[in-house]
Amino acid sequence: MQVATRLERRVVAAAEEALTRQRQVGPVDVLAGMGWLPPGRVTDWRQGRAPHLESIAAVSADRLADALEIFRRWVDSRDLRPSEIDYVAATRDRRPLRFTAAGEPEREAAYRTHWMAADLTDSQRDRLTTRQSRPPDLVVVQPAKAFTCAGCGLTDDGMLIMEDAGPVCLTCADLDHLVFLPAGDAALTRRARQATRLSAVVVRFSRSRRRHERRGLLVERAAVEQAEQQCLSDEEARARRRERDRVRREAADETFQQRLAEQIADLFPGCPPDRADEISRHTSIRGSGRVGRSAAGRALDPEAVTRAVVASIRHEDTTYDDLLMSGVPRDEARARIRADIDRVLTLWRAAGRPG
Repeated sequence: MQVATRLERRVVAAAEEALTRQRQVGPVDVLAGMGWLPPGRVTDWRQGRAPHLESIAAVSADRLADALEIFRRWVDSRDLRPSEIDYVAATRDRRPLRFTAAGEPEREAAYRTHWMAADLTDSQRDRLTTRQSRPPDLVVVQPAKAFTCAGCGLTDDGMLIMEDAGPVCLTCADLDHLVFLPAGDAALTRRARQATRLSAVVVRFSRSRRRHERRGLLVERAAVEQAEQQCLSDEEARARRRERDRVRREAADETFQQRLAEQIADLFPGCPPDRADEISRHTSIRGSGRVGRSAAGRALDPEAVTRAVVASIRHEDTTYDDLLMSGVPRDEARARIRADIDRVLTLWRAAGRPG
């Protein structure tokens, strides 16, 4: 029996993890999972700033070939379905990305082929293929310092887009008609992106985190205006819904308070009606955490209702609060006024009963 090598174990582990996580797996997923493709360098490659994938790998082209051969044997041992993915650069020309220095068609096709779980439906496989083949976002950079545009040769400190010749200003890149939409409002960003015909993600390098961080979008002005109008309409609708909910909650609370007051009167017929009303209002305030807001209280459980009445008597008909203010510990204060509470409860329970 052949023993798997360390490389075989690493390839299989990365492939299994990717397949489990996303229901499909490709060579780039495996190599990235093994740590052979540094994330930052993969970003450079996807944005068209590297000639091919082999040039950014942490290992030689021969090692990559060995890993791909192992991956292929693993695929053959599984019941998976192939699907070829379009890899295009995040550049204005959307040129195809290259994987190898030699550009051999067979090896390039192997890299583009993803393998999907056999239990996926045709529509699920189509959705995955479409999502994986979707062109990446154009990326515009907010530079930390001024740069010289490779197109016009002028010094600029505004936004730039990286092209083969180097940094290019937005005017030379034909992106200067777009407006900047800062990140922060997810609904506005989503709608503006849907409405615009051309967009670019704006990033800025963070020295503390040593990575580019998203700052917003460049989109067409008309798209922003349309998105803002849609969000205003939504806010009006949400305001109307909040008002309807508020009225409904108030009506529900009023009905519950009335039922709670009636339950207090049934359990304690000697309790004055205005006092029963006050107890029901106080203990059922929404968000108060009091007995009336508990599950038992909402169910008008007799024990829960009795606890609400006891709490009212404790504060309104005894010296409990004075004892606390004078420094008497809570347990001791409760023990001192226990007889007073029992006396009021007995009086309220007995009143109205036949002699």
